[in-house]
Amino acid sequence: MLVSGDMTDAGIATEWAQFLDAVERYPALAERMLILPGNHDLNIVDRLNPARLDLPFSPIKRLRRMRTLSAIAAIQGHRVRVVDADSGTLERTLAQALAPHRQWIAAFADAGGLRLSVGLGELWDDQFPLILPPAAPRELGVAILNSNAETHFSFTNALGMVSVEQTRKLAAAVERFPHAHWIIALHHHLVEYPMSVAKFSERIGTALINGSWFIRKVRSFAPRAIVMHGHRHIDWVGTCGDLKIVSAPSPVMGATNEAATYFHIHTLSAGEGGRICLHAPERVEIAGANPDE
Repeated sequence: MLVSGDMTDAGIATEWAQFLDAVERYPALAERMLILPGNHDLNIVDRLNPARLDLPFSPIKRLRRMRTLSAIAAIQGHRVRVVDADSGTLERTLAQALAPHRQWIAAFADAGGLRLSVGLGELWDDQFPLILPPAAPRELGVAILNSNAETHFSFTNALGMVSVEQTRKLAAAVERFPHAHWIIALHHHLVEYPMSVAKFSERIGTALINGSWFIRKVRSFAPRAIVMHGHRHIDWVGTCGDLKIVSAPSPVMGATNEAATYFHIHTLSAGEGGRICLHAPERVEIAGANPDE
């Protein structure tokens, strides 16, 4: 189960507690779940004051990142691996990579402050991409990216960008499994969709800034990869060259408890020449609640 970002609305502690409490009630589901950071988890400065600035050195920005990283570690920390920046190896799990920093993170979460926040930005950046390795040489792996751009203003908090370093480490991880298939999971969309949207602002303020560059960088393994993302709440499946792209609709955005909603189950298989094949999705309907019950 892939949750493609925005587990929270504004990255505050009570929202993360609600999310983790909900997941804790379903341990079998948690074992099959992967989550990744969305712009609401990291970049929402103030829901009530869109003009408020979030300065680059703000401890609050670091705090949102550490909350997100701690939640990711709680859900999948013992399953996903960190790419070594020098060798490209996957020797450490996320839990192992964070173990030496646990007391530092906890102290910062308790007390905050600029002094304790110094260095946590690098700690955050160093963890991505996170890799769920394929169980066998020709099976499926998952690469989890952080596609959230560094923003400090409410009107730009939805912008996305994949860093050069993340892309380099992604290529190194994929090269270690030359016959595997891959899900590349990120929050932002790579391309604008050939369909109308409600507002022009949705077309210019939410995309991956360097989407075309990123597509070129993954071209060498695009036939055996599929990109899955969220962010736009648009139900769309398409291609960009050899790269298959799946956009996840939101089952809750703009919904009420009384309204029916849905999600998709996607089936993948290996095709000729090592290509990854995407089958017709299964749409799962969720009935609305009866207010009289």
